[in-house]
Amino acid sequence: MSKEELEVFKRALLREKKARKAAEKILEEKSRELYQTSQKLENLLSEKSSQLQGVFENIVDAYVVMDLNGNVLKFNEAATKLFGYDIDQESLNVVDIIYKSDIEYAMTSFTVLKDKGFFKDYEARIYTKSKEVKWVHINASLVFDKENTPIAAQGIVRDITDQKSSAEDLIKSESRLSSLILNLDSAVLLEDENREIVLTNKRFCDLFSIPVEPDLLKGQDCSNAAEQSKGLFEDEDKFVNRIDEVLKKKKTVLADELIMKSGVVLERDFIPIIKGGIYRGHLWTYRDVSLQRTYSKSLEAQKQKYYNIIANMNLGLVEVDNNDEIQMINQSFSELSGYSESELIGKKGGDVFQIKGGADIIKNENDKRKKGQSNSYELKVKIKNGDIRHWLISGAPNYDLNGKVVGSIGIHLDITDLKSLEIQKEKLLVKLEKSNDELQEYAHIVSHDLKSPLRSIDALVNWLKEDNKDKLDEVSLQNFKHIETTLEKMEQLITDVLNYSSVGSDNNETSDVDTDTLVSDLISILYVPEHIEVKVLNQLPIIKGDRTKLQQVFQNLISNAIKFTYSDKGLVEIDVISKLDHYEFSVKDNGIGIEKKFHDKIFKIFHSLNKSKDSTGIGLSIVKKIVNLHDGEIWLDSEPGKGSTFYFTLKK
Repeated sequence: MSKEELEVFKRALLREKKARKAAEKILEEKSRELYQTSQKLENLLSEKSSQLQGVFENIVDAYVVMDLNGNVLKFNEAATKLFGYDIDQESLNVVDIIYKSDIEYAMTSFTVLKDKGFFKDYEARIYTKSKEVKWVHINASLVFDKENTPIAAQGIVRDITDQKSSAEDLIKSESRLSSLILNLDSAVLLEDENREIVLTNKRFCDLFSIPVEPDLLKGQDCSNAAEQSKGLFEDEDKFVNRIDEVLKKKKTVLADELIMKSGVVLERDFIPIIKGGIYRGHLWTYRDVSLQRTYSKSLEAQKQKYYNIIANMNLGLVEVDNNDEIQMINQSFSELSGYSESELIGKKGGDVFQIKGGADIIKNENDKRKKGQSNSYELKVKIKNGDIRHWLISGAPNYDLNGKVVGSIGIHLDITDLKSLEIQKEKLLVKLEKSNDELQEYAHIVSHDLKSPLRSIDALVNWLKEDNKDKLDEVSLQNFKHIETTLEKMEQLITDVLNYSSVGSDNNETSDVDTDTLVSDLISILYVPEHIEVKVLNQLPIIKGDRTKLQQVFQNLISNAIKFTYSDKGLVEIDVISKLDHYEFSVKDNGIGIEKKFHDKIFKIFHSLNKSKDSTGIGLSIVKKIVNLHDGEIWLDSEPGKGSTFYFTLKK
């Protein structure tokens, strides 16, 4: 090798050393940046873990952690208060606090927990440390280690003792009222807001010549009942038109007179049922007053008969004259008020049941009776023992034999417990709305905090690729590609979780939505491969709803149908069937199909049967949630290899 060649070689070697040192310096700087980023991620993870720990420590409901043998490992403050045990000072196994009669149910539920990894809506009784029996509601799940091995169980425990007690009292009250109606001498028909029969009695069946037992009529549609029964009455058109008029106004109507072709004279009452400002149905009552219209003697007999019946009912009866002086009460009213008959006869109701504004209300109602008006109203009163009670009073004028108003008669029902439940419900709704707002705000904060480090990692990966684009081999580039794909899927998952939590939290006003136009617009913007045809079989209707949310429903279902259709000639069909009070939509494909055992699972969050990078397992969960918010249902019919048909309903 010549001296000149040697010099060239030395200079090349020197340049290579300098280049290597420069590369090492760059690598060192990038390693330092990567280390700093890693430290930030660890700090963020620690911060989020501390936040999560704070959530569980401060949660309103009891939070319990136990090992798989039932030994309690941790109580939060609410759990310590509920059960009465201090886990830091004493040991406890959950078997020791299970109510004896509920042990078998508890063991079965624990088996479900171990098999499925969770259970929901467990309700049973437990003993506190002071041996007090409480009803609790529990949602629980297993805790897994890094190897996905179950190591413990955790659960949220809510005290529902008061709810159970209230529910039992309400059931007893409803049972008593139902028994009362069934045994009334009047014909009674209770219909819901859709005019379906909720309750009737034998007297009603006899009066309208219906040859079945009252129980068999429950759930029957009464929309055409007037047309079917009009042949029993002298003025058929008047009978039908009057029912239509009363139903349209939805106002209380008392003592409508009806004359049957058989000569029987009926009085009919209509009482609308309003709960929370919402119309829930109505009560029809029919009374045969033929004898009252014909013979004064029979009238007195009938009057005494009904007095005797009412005297033994759980409804308080009061008769007053035109000066509001009490003429008669029944035993039930005596029990409601705490006063005996002798203490009330001759006294004015407004003076006896004194409460602010009460006397004025009674005076106004009595003035209405003098004018021949009947109605129902609520009154807040103070009874003999000083308790404040709420009464629902149905009042009507009382006539003498000459048709002159001589006073009024009022039927009194104590609705104090119902009013208390309404107040509790309103408080719970306010509390629930506040909790939903806080959770929504928390979801947005967490979403932002989680996406920030993802974007930082994505930027760092791009820098590494750019700085080393001439040095990375195919394997390294492929690894970077995997990292970028994973980051994209993670960001999409966070976005989908936020979208899922947001469904139902915003109060968008409903409007008329032309689903035919909506679907047509969707088809035009969605990517549809050439081998797949999307068809709308029938004209889709206009419905009331949230356009944005309904678009999500159709977009998810149509996109899924396209995505999972792999045949050479794919077909997606969209159809609708009009039902009585709703529309039944369907999205059908000839794709890969779904096994029966997964038909329920796919609507649960994070349950995706296809583990592709485009699927987060949340789409169908959002669809189900939106359909439910529109008072609809969703289900599917599918078999592997035979395609799938998704059905969902929307109210008309």
